[in-house]
Amino acid sequence: MPEALKIDRLDLRILAQLQKNGRMTNVDLADAVGLSPSPCLIRVKRLEQAGYISGYGAHVRLEKLGDTLTVFTEVTLADHHREDFIRFESAIREVDEIMECHLVSGGYDYLLRFVTRGVNHYQQIVEGLLERNIGIEKYFSYIVIKSPFVKTHCPIERLFPEHR
Repeated sequence: MPEALKIDRLDLRILAQLQKNGRMTNVDLADAVGLSPSPCLIRVKRLEQAGYISGYGAHVRLEKLGDTLTVFTEVTLADHHREDFIRFESAIREVDEIMECHLVSGGYDYLLRFVTRGVNHYQQIVEGLLERNIGIEKYFSYIVIKSPFVKTHCPIERLFPEHR
């Protein structure tokens, strides 16, 4: 097993910059983090190989394509054995409209985020899940009216100050 990669403040800066703009050139990235291009590229490749960077993608403005509906759904399972969680997670992983799945503590088991064409589309998906008998005891839906902002990057350097 390879030795764990030691992350330092420059690596954190690189990660912070790339999550804001994954398409920036290596020269611009190097300038932003205070390195010359060659050592910067070596660090990026090392971070990719170690799995700290899992991919690059575009942020698509869905509203430009048409109307969508975002729904947060609390799900409570009927039973709480390990197999019940595995069955549920395996089933919902196949649903393209489920963008996020979080196992949470508190009054319910999972928090899901759906993006659908509308209320009817959302309801069809949920009814399909209920028909599959994947262990859902109850669910509550919260339709998003407006999202004043959605951040797509985390404050990496503030979350991990020990690497400074």
